[in-house]
This record gives sequence, structure tokens and C-alpha cells, in this order.
Amino acid sequence: MQPTFLPWLGYFDLIDQADVFVFLDNVQFEKQSWQQRNKIRTPNGLEWVTIPVLIKGRFGQVIKDVEINKSVLFDKFIKQVRHNYSRAEYFTKFFEEFASVFENAYNRGNLCDFNIAIIEWLSLKLSISHVFLRSSQLKASGKRSELLVNILKELGSVYYISPAGSAVYLDQEYDLFENENISVFYQNYDHPQYPQVYKPFVAYASCLDLLFNAGEKSMDIVRSGRRELVAAKKGIVA
Repeated sequence: MQPTFLPWLGYFDLIDQADVFVFLDNVQFEKQSWQQRNKIRTPNGLEWVTIPVLIKGRFGQVIKDVEINKSVLFDKFIKQVRHNYSRAEYFTKFFEEFASVFENAYNRGNLCDFNIAIIEWLSLKLSISHVFLRSSQLKASGKRSELLVNILKELGSVYYISPAGSAVYLDQEYDLFENENISVFYQNYDHPQYPQVYKPFVAYASCLDLLFNAGEKSMDIVRSGRRELVAAKKGIVA
């Protein structure tokens, strides 16, 4: 998976199900994508939080090379989180630590490092046992499914769990996996409900929303949305 900014619950369900989770950081960055923005819960519903990045003259840059535009102070984002979650039950328990991780990672200036630092922190708070790697640390090369297969081969993997949205191209390119005796399964996730500061419940906020509202119950809630994996079907477009 590409290293996402403040990912949703399903992202952490994928991490939790995997023996090894690979951050796909050597593919092309797309501006205004999940790599630089996500949604938090506010009195008005879900609202975007965006991390500014440097893009002028950098067309085609890969994710691991994207730099944060630090002319916009990180305080803006921290204040946005504080304003919308200060009344959440577990806000006091987690906020200062989150703000410290956020500031330190933001000041390093690299978007990929920043996102991964936050994902690692959230995984720690959720008590997920994990092994994280970056695709740029591996020898594997190629595009799309070819790159995925080469990563899996390098790691000695025989199972690949993919987000359901990738079925659009993975099913069509299933031969590449089948030829290497790699079984492909799609995540099957039903977003659970949990108490939020604002009513009614709105799904698909950042996992930070869950942590501030549910605390130590967060991982049980993440897992409650998990359904049986769906096997990929050769030549079928989802």
C-alpha cells in the first residue's frame, strides 16, 4: 500500500492481517491524493485535512522523494485536530503524544517519512504486531502487477492481500501471480460504527477519529469490521 496520510480503519485492518506490510513508496506521486490528505470528523461532517507539498517543476516524482511545503506551519493542522476533538473521551490521553509525533515528522520535511511515522505511531497505539518494509528498500522493479509480484517473490510470499479497489486490474493480470504460485485475496471490510463526538455517526474518517473516541477499545472495533477474504478471479473485472 502507498503510505497514506492519517489512514482510515480499513488500512489498519490490512496491516493487522499481514505478516509483512510493504509501503509502496517508489511509484509516482499524485497530487491531492490520499498520500497528502484525508478526512476528520467535524460538526459539519467529514472535512479534508491536507498536507501541502512541493510540486512545481517536480512532475513525475515518486512518493519517497516528495517534500512537504513547510512554508505552511504544522500548527494549523494541530489546531484543526484540537478544535474538533477536544471533547472526545480519549483526546487528553493521546493528543499530546500525537502532536509531538506529528511535529517531529513534519519538520523532517519528507512526506513519505511523515506518513509512515504517523502510521507506525497509530499501529503502536492500536497494539498491532507488524513488520514494515518499504518497496524502495527492495530490489524488485516493474510496474503495476509486475512490481507487486516481484516484491512478493523477493519476500518469499505465497499470499497477497489487496484492497478491494485493486481488483479492477489485478483480476485481469492474475496470470502474473498464478505463474509464480501466489494466491491473491481481496480485503472484505464492513466499516463498523463507534461513538463519535458529533451525531450521527459518519464513516470513513481517519483512524485518529477512532482512537480519540474509543481509546483502548479501538483495535477490537477495527477487527469487528473484518469479513472473510475474497479470492481473486482470473480474468474477471470487479
